[in-house]
Amino acid sequence: MDWLTLLIPLTVTVVVIWLIATYNNLVALKNRYKNAFAQIEVQLKRRHDLIPNLVETARAYMAHESATLEAVVVARNEATAALSALASGGGVAALADAESVLQSALSKLSVTMEAYPDLKASANMQQLTEELSSTENRVAFARQGYNDSVLAYNTYRQAFPAVLVAAKIGHGVDAELLVFADSAAIQQAPKVSF
Repeated sequence: MDWLTLLIPLTVTVVVIWLIATYNNLVALKNRYKNAFAQIEVQLKRRHDLIPNLVETARAYMAHESATLEAVVVARNEATAALSALASGGGVAALADAESVLQSALSKLSVTMEAYPDLKASANMQQLTEELSSTENRVAFARQGYNDSVLAYNTYRQAFPAVLVAAKIGHGVDAELLVFADSAAIQQAPKVSF
């Protein structure tokens, strides 16, 4: 046998093994970022379930602050709808916008609650507030995990040599990072004045 007879099957074998490995890596990375997004969904659903309890507890104390409470309820409903729409093909950006509005409404509710010492001392309110705070941390970690997974997928998909075949084997589009509409404001240092 001459060397050319050995080289051709060896080259074909190496290319096939590389294609299989590249495809498997892309599938694994795609599944990781999809799982990471599912973790965000779990935490957002937890948040959305806690909010009605928080609002009902606060409503008993703050009957005249109904505008603040209603804003939280409306923002929660919109965020829940955006999360549901995502499952049926909605965009990640719409979810990010709805969650930003909800976060803003929750912040206003927290500031309003500061004016009610009896409400802050309520055991139910303390427990709900702690649960919501814990959930907010979980959501932040889940978002970070999702964006890290998307980054790993996109980097592998765009890197040489995977970029040569990624589109041909069903991975032609980058995964979408979860970016919030107020990301520019988040980047700025808070201003404190006396």
